[in-house]
Amino acid sequence: MKRYIAIVLALVFLVSTTSSCLYNNYMAGVSDIGQASPSTTLRESIDQDHDPDTDMLNATGQKSVTQEYAEQKSVAQNSAAPESIAPNPTTHDENQTPSNKTISQAISKAPSVLASVNEGKRLSIVCTTFPQYDWVRQILGNRVSNTDLVLLLNNGVDLHSFQPSVNDIVKISNCDLFIYVGGKSDSWVQNALRQATNPDMVVISLMNVQGDAAQKEKYVEGMEENDYHDDQNEGNEDEYDEHVWLSLRNAVVFCVAITDALSSLDPGNATEYGLNMISYLEGLYTLDAMYGEAVDSAPVKTLLFGDRFPFRYLADDYGLSYYAAFSGCSAETEASFRTVVFLSGKVNELGLKNVLVTESANQSIARTIISNTTAKNQQILVMNSMQSVSVDDVQNGATYLSIMEYNYNVLKEALS
Repeated sequence: MKRYIAIVLALVFLVSTTSSCLYNNYMAGVSDIGQASPSTTLRESIDQDHDPDTDMLNATGQKSVTQEYAEQKSVAQNSAAPESIAPNPTTHDENQTPSNKTISQAISKAPSVLASVNEGKRLSIVCTTFPQYDWVRQILGNRVSNTDLVLLLNNGVDLHSFQPSVNDIVKISNCDLFIYVGGKSDSWVQNALRQATNPDMVVISLMNVQGDAAQKEKYVEGMEENDYHDDQNEGNEDEYDEHVWLSLRNAVVFCVAITDALSSLDPGNATEYGLNMISYLEGLYTLDAMYGEAVDSAPVKTLLFGDRFPFRYLADDYGLSYYAAFSGCSAETEASFRTVVFLSGKVNELGLKNVLVTESANQSIARTIISNTTAKNQQILVMNSMQSVSVDDVQNGATYLSIMEYNYNVLKEALS
């Protein structure tokens, strides 16, 4: 039923007089698919005391857009200059976080694209991670060649350790549409947005769009303590799982939000964007159904990772249980003897034939788990969390759907 509702809504998009009509209809009619928050302008997205968890609460409607805009505009206008995030004075690494002075100097030399957009020229779009980048690519369709589309994390660096360079922040400062995840790993974003020169920039946070459907980080029996959690959250407060893109059902919601934003920026091509979205959603729905059928018919309903576990949203979609060495956002790389023994015992208890890892793992923990099982003959399977997709991968044909299809085949084998 959700599939047909979304298709009808996509068709409504093509005849809506404005993109805001789509969002009003969307929010009223498909709350069962997942809550979405309209994309915001730059001024609406700047908050001096930014916290992704607070942003998500705001996105669910506790404050009206008018109230939020007024409050955040006041903060942006009246607050003192943000603290400098200075690089190591002894090095000049491009990937280090630059100071605000350095950023301002670089931005002042960069041309603004606002005038060209108003004249119907090229849109400038910056996406922090690969899934966003590919969704935009698919929705733009043939118009991607007339768009300056940038993938910020394009060299295989992990989302959790990324810090922008001066050049990265210059790209963000001038763009028309900026899309980022919005979890704790993106704590650098608000400082970057304060340096922006395009006040009409549209900003999409996937975590904001997710709203109440965002899940708190879950710790299951056997997992190591999460040092990332401890470092990023003073007082050990709850952390939200930011790996929202690994749910095909979430991807549907994100694609609607992206189409809405593109159409508001480029209304002359809104029909084309809507048609491209309809076509793309069909692929998402088809793959989602394949996942569901594979899980329903599988003799095993449990995944075991000798690694961190970023697939919480995917597992929840299809009712899978799981065990892992670390939670999704953990920075740990070494598992304790207790964790290895526990996971090896689970492999024996459940009769599992496979131990899984993510694409960036060195597989040493998985091998140790297997060596401590009774059979010692389990396979190591790799699922791709899309956290380290490089520009070379993109040039070689990687897409969000192709990677999720790969994960589908791995999942089928893992549950056999």
